[in-house]
Parts: sequence; C-alpha cells; structure tokens
Amino acid sequence: MSTSILLGDDHKMLREGLRSLLAKEPYTEVVGEAHNGFDTVRLAGELNPDVVVMDISMPDLNGIEATRQIVDRFSHPRIVALSIHSGRHFVVEMLRAGAAAYVLKKNAFEELARAIRTVMRGHTYLSPEIADVVRKDYLSHLSQSDQPAFSLLSARERQILQLIAEGKTTKIIAFSLSISNKTVESHRRNIMNKLELHSVAELTKYAISEGLTDREP
Repeated sequence: MSTSILLGDDHKMLREGLRSLLAKEPYTEVVGEAHNGFDTVRLAGELNPDVVVMDISMPDLNGIEATRQIVDRFSHPRIVALSIHSGRHFVVEMLRAGAAAYVLKKNAFEELARAIRTVMRGHTYLSPEIADVVRKDYLSHLSQSDQPAFSLLSARERQILQLIAEGKTTKIIAFSLSISNKTVESHRRNIMNKLELHSVAELTKYAISEGLTDREP
C-alpha cells in the first residue's frame, strides 16, 4: 500500500527537490503541495494524506500553528517537521503541536525518506543534531520560567502577530480571518500588553526572533 504525502513549504524549488527524492522511494506518492500554512491545513483535510511534510517558516500561518490545527481537526496525518531551525523552542513547540518527526533542512534529502518510514511505523524520528535538545529540555519538561513568551498568546493572537509582522494591514487581516477591524485592533492591543511591546516594529522583530515568520514587512 502506498504512503501518500502532502508537502507544505513556501519554496517551490525545495518542494520540487523533495518530490523528485520521494518519487524514487517505493510505495510513496506525493499527492499535493502547499505554499503556506492555511493551504497546508486545507489540503490535509481534502486529501487525507498519510504524512504531511511541514516547513516551520511559512507565510500567513506558520508550520507550528498549521500543525496544531491539523492535529486538532484530523486524526490521520502524521506530521514530519522540516526546518532550518535547530533552536530549543522551535523543536519543543513543534513536538508539542503534535509533530512525529523533526528533520533539519540541511539533512532533508538524506533523512526525509527515513523519517517518513519511521513515523509510518508509529515511532518518532529526530535529526541527530537535535536529539540532545529534546532529551535535555523536552522530555525533562521545561520549567515555567523557560517557556517562550509567545506561549502566553492564544492561537488567534499568534496568527494575528504573524500577519502583522508580515506587513498585513488591519483591513487585510480582518478579511483573511473573517473578523472585524475592531476585533483585530483589540487582539493587537492584547498582544502588545502580554508581550510588553509598544510598536509594530517591536512586534515584527519579536515575531522573527520567535520563528513565527522570517519575513521583513
């Protein structure tokens, strides 16, 4: 039986490379591609893939939030995180969101097929470089003081923070999330209060540092 795979990454050349790699694997089929988090969530529901290969840094909705939504809405897909980030909170937050594997992009072509086979057997796969991160911090549980500040934000607030950092206006954010302008402005005030930040520039810098986006507005 073939393993169906959805690729979620905003870099077309990388998706093409991963598709070519996976085409060489027996009993493996790429059934769809998405270039942002929202489309990845949507296609996960429409295509019901066995595995979603998920980039963390994607526009509109990052991979951590997209993973949370897929895990909450759909029981079937296994999430394989694919990222340039090896920092502790990226790894921890992705695993907390429900990812079954975490592969560094620099090792993608060597490790991805192995990671997919591993999660399809019901196990977890981690790139060797980040295994110590998980052993020391994730499995031993982070103390409250070590929690990343954005854990204070709700899922909707994290979405809005990402969109603000990407340069979206209040009107565009309201339209894309089907909420009112006033609701967006209220969320923005709450975000600033919780994070103790006082300008869009500070929010943008913070969002980039936390991996919610890697794009300047």
